[in-house]
Amino acid sequence: MDFSIAGILALDGLTNGAVYALLALATVLVFAVTRVIFIPQGEFVAFGALTLALFQTGKVPGTVWFLLALAALAATGDLVHGVRHRLPPRRVALQLLRTLAWPVLASLLAIWAAPRGLPLGVQALLTLALVTPFGSLIYRLAYESLADASVLVLLIVSVGVHFALVGLGLLFFGAEGYRNPSFWDSRFSAGALAITGQTIIIFIASFALIVSLWLFFERTLTGKALRATAVNRAGARLMGISSSGAGRLAFTMAALIGALSGLLIGPTTTIFYDSGFLIGLKGFVAAVVAGLASYPLALAGALGVGLLESFGSFWASSFKEVIVFSSILPILLWRSLRDPHSEEH
Repeated sequence: MDFSIAGILALDGLTNGAVYALLALATVLVFAVTRVIFIPQGEFVAFGALTLALFQTGKVPGTVWFLLALAALAATGDLVHGVRHRLPPRRVALQLLRTLAWPVLASLLAIWAAPRGLPLGVQALLTLALVTPFGSLIYRLAYESLADASVLVLLIVSVGVHFALVGLGLLFFGAEGYRNPSFWDSRFSAGALAITGQTIIIFIASFALIVSLWLFFERTLTGKALRATAVNRAGARLMGISSSGAGRLAFTMAALIGALSGLLIGPTTTIFYDSGFLIGLKGFVAAVVAGLASYPLALAGALGVGLLESFGSFWASSFKEVIVFSSILPILLWRSLRDPHSEEH
């Protein structure tokens, strides 16, 4: 291996690591606020990439029907809750409106826009509008009633949600893989390196989102409320911070990050309905490096995973996944020795 090959591999690793960093940050965010190890994070990546791909073909993406189905289930739960607790009809109607308004409007707009061949940027925004609400709806349907359960129970639920989303992804998108067009087709040369416009977009978008998350948590009242929930759920409740609202917001942000990651990675590889699992799992490895707690360590871990995957594929391409996922073992061993297990209260 010479320096030119090493440079190419490093660039490829950092590009993939930037996407893994977003998924790692989303995993840390969700776990910090809700104690949920959210295994299906990668499914948002696949849904984002495949939704944009179907827009490109002029078809109405299956995401529309899935979103409407989830919204209908959540609205039914709101109605049952209102009847059971004898809430005023006006309050129930407002809750139903809040639950259904965005999914219905986004779905109608997607149905109208799908056959019209709109510009790629507009289709990307429509994709984000469709996939982002999945986070809040999935939290409400699968996790909200179990908010005070143990981490193990929440992990088991995550496994079930993962298998359900993979199966529904096959139903709504089919088994065919798709590769999206690049958002920027230009190519630039820097010595032996050839940098594509899509690579630059990945770096810029990842950096901008990471900075935005930092500003959100450091400078906004809502972000500080989420941090308070992550530090002490009971104390946050006593201060008037809704743990349910914090969970819904955390899952919504995770869905937005996942969908954006799908848009970024879609032009670089072919995405299938089940591709999100491996992609999300690499983000999870990076989150484990951070102990599911530190955002800077999650970023560093993700870049390390990307570089390990890239150089591993050069030296032993058949075992690159094994190399990446085996790297979690010494990290787990080190953390188990550094932070002895204590009973959960």
